Amino acid sequence: MLMNGKKGVILGIANKKSIAYGIAKACREQGAEVAITFLNERFEKKLAPIAEELECSDKLYPCDVSQPEEIVVLRESLKEDMGEIDFIVHSIAFAPKEGLSGRFSDVSKEAFNVSMDISVYSLIEIARELKPIMSNKASILTLSYYGGVKYIPNYNLMGVAKATLEMTVKYLAEDLGKDGIRVNAISAGPIKTLAAAGIGDFSFMLKWNSAHSPLKENVTINQVGNSGMYLLSDLSSGVTGEIHYVDAGYNIMGMPAVEFDDNGKPHIAWNGETK
Repeated sequence: MLMNGKKGVILGIANKKSIAYGIAKACREQGAEVAITFLNERFEKKLAPIAEELECSDKLYPCDVSQPEEIVVLRESLKEDMGEIDFIVHSIAFAPKEGLSGRFSDVSKEAFNVSMDISVYSLIEIARELKPIMSNKASILTLSYYGGVKYIPNYNLMGVAKATLEMTVKYLAEDLGKDGIRVNAISAGPIKTLAAAGIGDFSFMLKWNSAHSPLKENVTINQVGNSGMYLLSDLSSGVTGEIHYVDAGYNIMGMPAVEFDDNGKPHIAWNGETK
């Protein structure tokens, strides 16, 4: 199996619809030993059955990344229970509700700082604090979205956070490369996750992406999970600093596909029909 002998930690699973769960499941299926974290007591109860499924009930740790001391405690717990680790999955992002609606210019400094701290700086802090227990061929993976490259309605502050996250991946990749540690990101297409529930008109976004991606479909957590497993495995040993798109090809499109009627009037193709 591709991940036999590999050990790592997955931060950010909320439930079985989470992209992080898809990655954890793919890694486990390929022989990896995983640990997972929870934000608070409410999530601990929700994640207990998932930890049992992933055979890591004894490796379910608290970690609120807004509390630096919890990251240090996580490192010591991982060191004691797993020794050296080979991969980290960072699937953590947050923006206050005000940052996902209304006019972008009205976003408060407090909302901006909170979003950047949790969505971006946490990756730097986790990489730094867990580095002492990482192997010299380790891999770090985080999750982005196309809204960090192009404007997406209602994504607002999170789009700016993802743009910053993607550059953070590149700078971390250069910095940690000398230690043999790779850093990459997956930019996944829209998926119905707990985090996506906070984005306005998300159902329309799903329809739009499936209609206008080359594959005419939305991706699943299993598809993203398999790509994540690849980036964490030795198969991708020569890959670092990359933003890998798993979005049915949507990111390559410059404009929607169109069809023309007998009078030459254009119609946007929509799920095999024209509108």
